[in-house]
Amino acid sequence: MSSEVYLHGQILGTHSFLLKDDFLQPDEYAEIKAKYFLPGGETGTAATVLSSLGANVKMDGTHIGTEVAPLLKEFYKDKTVDLSSLYFDPEYEGLMDYVVIAGLVRSPMGVFQTLYESGEIRWNMPKEEDIAECKVAAIDPYFFEATQAVAELCVKHKKPYVTIDCNYDTYLHRHCAVNVVSKECTHAYLENGQSMEDIYKLMTENTEGFVIITSGEKDMLYGRKGQPMKRMKPFSVEVRSTLGVGDTFKAGCILIIKYRVNFNREGQET
Repeated sequence: MSSEVYLHGQILGTHSFLLKDDFLQPDEYAEIKAKYFLPGGETGTAATVLSSLGANVKMDGTHIGTEVAPLLKEFYKDKTVDLSSLYFDPEYEGLMDYVVIAGLVRSPMGVFQTLYESGEIRWNMPKEEDIAECKVAAIDPYFFEATQAVAELCVKHKKPYVTIDCNYDTYLHRHCAVNVVSKECTHAYLENGQSMEDIYKLMTENTEGFVIITSGEKDMLYGRKGQPMKRMKPFSVEVRSTLGVGDTFKAGCILIIKYRVNFNREGQET
């Protein structure tokens, strides 16, 4: 059976450590309450969330290696996530990160820059058949020609896609169905003296897609080209950890687009 959702981007293993008390302090001991080794990355986390909500997912992107591959295969063996397009490199351990968590504070660590500094390409170009067979896609904006190729294939096959943190002047932003822009992305605009209203106008004027600007616990901004900027206060929840929040938000946007595609195919108005 073909996958409903195609994801291309960061796939890795995440070692996370939940502390019993406050966050780490210099030269002080900290007690670990719980520790986990689970799939991570924007694409890996979104795949887990989508599968838990009943979606059939195929993911591609980062090469997996000797430490990450066994984790992924074991974790997803009874889930609706297809790993067949991933490339296993027997001479590479795979990309991993390490996250320390305490309440609302988290600190991720890793070696992501080695993806770009080693001179080796450790991610896949997309397979056209994967995109042609899906209903909706999601693209992480990290892999240069591969990222561009995914977007171009989505346009070619008329597949809506969700992306994250894309600049206003990119192909990826211009053709997206949804671009979720985090405060990490808007920080540079704010430093240049632009207001959130300026950022919203710049983003929406350069795409027909839906733009969402998130800012943690602060109001979310959203809208489309020619529409006034709208605001929504995030739901109040008991926060156990903020790890993977943005990736989960992306997964929610993917589900909404998938449902719209299903409704359209059934001839219903959306």
